[in-house]
Amino acid sequence: MAGKINSVEKLLEELREPSFKAAELELENLNNFAHKNGFNVNNQLKPWDISYWSELLRKEKLNLDQEALRPWFPLEDVLKGLFGLCEKLFDIKVVEANGEAPVWNEDVLFFNIFNNSNNKIASFYLDPFSRPESKRGGAWMDECLNKNIDSEGNQIVPVAYLVCNQTPPSKNKPSLMSFDEVQTLFHEFGHGLQHMLTTIDLPQAAGINNVEWDAVELPSQFMENWCFDKKTLLNIAKHYETGEKLHEEDYEKLCANRTFNCGMSTLRQLHFAITDLRLHSNLTSYQELNSDEIRRDIAKNTTLIPPINEDKFLCCFSHIFAGGYSAGYYSYKWAEVLSADAFSMFEEAGLENDQEIKDIGKNFKETILSLGGSLPPLEIFKLFRGREPKTDPLIRHLGLKASK
Repeated sequence: MAGKINSVEKLLEELREPSFKAAELELENLNNFAHKNGFNVNNQLKPWDISYWSELLRKEKLNLDQEALRPWFPLEDVLKGLFGLCEKLFDIKVVEANGEAPVWNEDVLFFNIFNNSNNKIASFYLDPFSRPESKRGGAWMDECLNKNIDSEGNQIVPVAYLVCNQTPPSKNKPSLMSFDEVQTLFHEFGHGLQHMLTTIDLPQAAGINNVEWDAVELPSQFMENWCFDKKTLLNIAKHYETGEKLHEEDYEKLCANRTFNCGMSTLRQLHFAITDLRLHSNLTSYQELNSDEIRRDIAKNTTLIPPINEDKFLCCFSHIFAGGYSAGYYSYKWAEVLSADAFSMFEEAGLENDQEIKDIGKNFKETILSLGGSLPPLEIFKLFRGREPKTDPLIRHLGLKASK
């Protein structure tokens, strides 16, 4: 989707400047906190100190225990909230249909999706629970059937797999999710929506097929944004025993956790992305330098603490030579920019304005979710947003100040 290297570098620089400024302040605060709590006042923090003191500061500043919030996120309620959100945004209905399709484990759930004319337009499997003895870790969405028209002219509706690895229920408790697991479910369902709500009948371009690498995470990251919408989250989060709603104080803590030390974490990702891009595209400008020296030169503007002499990070940075990300690590941040900008259209209309939200949701469905790989993703984004993507919404979501 980026099209040109210059486009990528422009976007990364727009993020780098505010991230660097925020990271400088965050590191100063972290040094002060560490010195106040026993770290040698004559020393500055080293790279191996950052994570340790960051977690101590996070604990003191936010007092957030995500494990203690699990009782407010039983799977059944989270699914109801997720499906209700999708019904409001995309005018669809998700209906449980267990027994209609064969499953590979008794924990697997099956659902149908209907449009506003009550016609079935898609289905999906949800395999939510961890099974360490037979199931790999992580979470993912994959295709079971693509939208298609068979040789006899019959419509084949898309079917998706949604796989997670959360804690299974026990005798006395339902499956209680961490907030991170809630985000993961919303993320994978976003991928699933692009697969299931496609209107393209050619399987090579339907759903997620033929969508460029740096654009395919847009729907998934877009859905994650709703986890931080107050109305959406507080409607979902109810204690499984008492029915008590999540306290607003805990909601505020989750939002604060989202932006905690975001300058440093964003700068770290930008360091990786710029290094990856330069090594694949701009070696002629570094004729006298080897790859490690190139990375150290980039670090001057993308790290606050220079890499130590013994640092051989490139030897384990597998994204630059394996896994399909070569010259594509930037796509993480590119997709975040797209999703934040898309979500900002809902924010600008007012998240409490139900009719406006429905209208924009319909537009999102008819462009981003429907058109798949049938058009270049930049054209599709402009059909939805009315312009090219901007970095300002992501900078705001991350709690960084936009550069002037």
